[in-house]
Amino acid sequence: MVTTDGAMIERLALIGNFLPRQCGLATFTTDVYKAMRDRFPDIAVDVYAMDDHPGRYAYPPEVTGTIPQNDRVAYLDTARRIEASGAQAIWVQHEYGIYGGAAGEHILALLDRTTLPLIVTLHTVLEKPSVDERRVLEGLLQRAARVVVMAERGRDILQRVYGADPRQIVMIPHGVPDRPLVAAEAMKDAFGWQGRKVVLTFGLLAPNKGIETMIEALPAVAQRHPELLYVVLGATHPNLIAHEGEAYRDRLKALAESRGVAGNVAFIDGFVEHEELLDYLQAADIYATPYSNPAQITSGTLSYAVGMGKAVISTPYVHATEILADGHGVLVDFNDHEAFAREIDHLFSIERDRNRLSQRAYERGRTMIWPRLAEATLTEIKAMVATRPRRMVQQAPAMKPLAPDFAAVERMSDATGMLQHSIYSIPDRRHGYCIDDNARALIFMSAMSDLDPVVRDKWTTIYASFLQYAWNPEARRYRNFMRFDRTWCEDVGSEDSNGRTLWALGITARDAQLQKHRDWAGAMFDSTASLALELGSLRAQAFALLGAAAMVEAKPGHQLARTILQSLPDIHLELLAEARRPEWQWFEIVLAYDNARVPQALIRAGKVLGRQDLIDCGIQTLDWIVGKQTSPEGRFRAVGTESFGRPYAEPLQFDQQPLEAQATVEACEAAYEATGDARWITEAQRAYGWFLGHNDLDLPLATSADGGCFDGLMPGGLNRNQGAESILALQLANCAIAGLSQATSNVAGASRVVA
Repeated sequence: MVTTDGAMIERLALIGNFLPRQCGLATFTTDVYKAMRDRFPDIAVDVYAMDDHPGRYAYPPEVTGTIPQNDRVAYLDTARRIEASGAQAIWVQHEYGIYGGAAGEHILALLDRTTLPLIVTLHTVLEKPSVDERRVLEGLLQRAARVVVMAERGRDILQRVYGADPRQIVMIPHGVPDRPLVAAEAMKDAFGWQGRKVVLTFGLLAPNKGIETMIEALPAVAQRHPELLYVVLGATHPNLIAHEGEAYRDRLKALAESRGVAGNVAFIDGFVEHEELLDYLQAADIYATPYSNPAQITSGTLSYAVGMGKAVISTPYVHATEILADGHGVLVDFNDHEAFAREIDHLFSIERDRNRLSQRAYERGRTMIWPRLAEATLTEIKAMVATRPRRMVQQAPAMKPLAPDFAAVERMSDATGMLQHSIYSIPDRRHGYCIDDNARALIFMSAMSDLDPVVRDKWTTIYASFLQYAWNPEARRYRNFMRFDRTWCEDVGSEDSNGRTLWALGITARDAQLQKHRDWAGAMFDSTASLALELGSLRAQAFALLGAAAMVEAKPGHQLARTILQSLPDIHLELLAEARRPEWQWFEIVLAYDNARVPQALIRAGKVLGRQDLIDCGIQTLDWIVGKQTSPEGRFRAVGTESFGRPYAEPLQFDQQPLEAQATVEACEAAYEATGDARWITEAQRAYGWFLGHNDLDLPLATSADGGCFDGLMPGGLNRNQGAESILALQLANCAIAGLSQATSNVAGASRVVA
């Protein structure tokens, strides 16, 4: 346990590669873990290792869990595991290529589903990123409280290229082991290098390491120092092995042979253990990094060489120019084998200069030892944990329902219909329209009683026209998605969109203020509603049932609507009988979206048909789903989208969407009307309160000033976009809760639509 400035640190979650996976990042993350464990033994560090070949590595007990690189679901499961672990912060080691998805975007999915403060160590900072690479790094910058770079140039690039806030950027040098400075001669016997002058290059073998430059330099050095030995230590990079096997290593050997220095080059193929690597470094006289990439921000091998007090000759890539500045090493131009030859010859010829350079490197290395990195990083973690806003659990204030408001719906609409999505509150025309949202908007036109008649007439006609144009008579189905240029994306929309359209037609036929709209809706229902009898989706059937129930209430003798009502509910009863368990009173073995619509449809159908069994089933299953949507604090907790598709599993907390709160409000309204039990008014108000901030994060989703609603409740806060579905969910919930309030004489409000 570490306590400073009010921050008590007991547990961290560390994400990155880990040994025995063979790569530099695995070594770094393992060293980070050991440094934290050794320097701060009271802090538990849970390691979540990225796994590129599940089942290949025998991870040690220190690894809490693994994340298969390309399994997005595993990232989400890990997020939930971290949230439940008691960790107070997450520390991510970021490198392109170790996380799945485009440019490693899966790590963002994990981080977006956690509420914990985040610190990210960036092992690569690209000055010219691809579109996906930029998007991922900007996502990390947006999410992180602290971003660690290992070179000042990284700080500059983050600010200049990515617009990063300088206050979140911290420079902490790459860690190095803490060993005494020893003479190379004392270590050479272990490797059979007695009497040799040794230049070492270490790391995974790949073309960007510049080994060719060193081999070209050797003939000139070997003429003056025939005892020269250039050691190339490290396995071939796994990606290169997968592409061409050991062909690259063979080409290097052939190059050495052709230059007459095969006897001066030793290729040691293998991934050496940590302590053995340090022995190799200490046995070398000179360390060389002839890398060809000038933008390389970090080199762990260079850091280790400096930490061991090696005289270093390097090309001037970013990390080298910083760590070797002020006479702590020698820099030569890229691909300049003559310069490498000249400087190696100098250091071998003048031992005093080599020893002086070694001593200066060792002194710099003492500022970079692993305990220093652990201390510096923990200082930043403590600061971000201490300053993290803390939620105060308090008695929720009395709730005042919002009046229905057309402003945001109108903002998202044009002469074609209601647009689907927005960026913040601005309609995003790239995604066009869908019948789902226009059907909801049409229902809202009937639900809002105090709308100006001219405005109502105009927009009811527009939304109705969208539904009418969506009908495909050849396929006898409604289309769903329309581009902004008014061309359809498909010939047949989803079953849910077809069912929801029938629902809107039934509501409009019953509740529209103008006879012309009621006549139109009735005619459209008559000519298209038979499709309901062919629907196989549970929720699509529920939507169609709600439309059919409204149609019978408008026209009690409507035969097609009665046929729908008499046919579909029994399917639902059969599904319930098949899926239910003592602890699982539901129609499917999984939970999904719009869950409360299914019991709502049974209640409405039972009321119209006079079937008490349907009402009873609807009440019982609504009671069950309401229980699943209740947090331990007694607040409404919408079934999170990450719960979908998990058989017989308890619902997960995030992402919570407005659609679920609206569905629950309207289902409880139906239950109250069917039973007269005031409990359902309480449940409706509890679900409605979710919009106003009575939720897991104490954040209101409704923007009361303009009738808008944010798109969801995420672990880290709000999804601040305001799409059509979310806005309509709030406004229809406003109508329903106002109707319930009016019915129980609590407050005056808008008249409701029974949906």
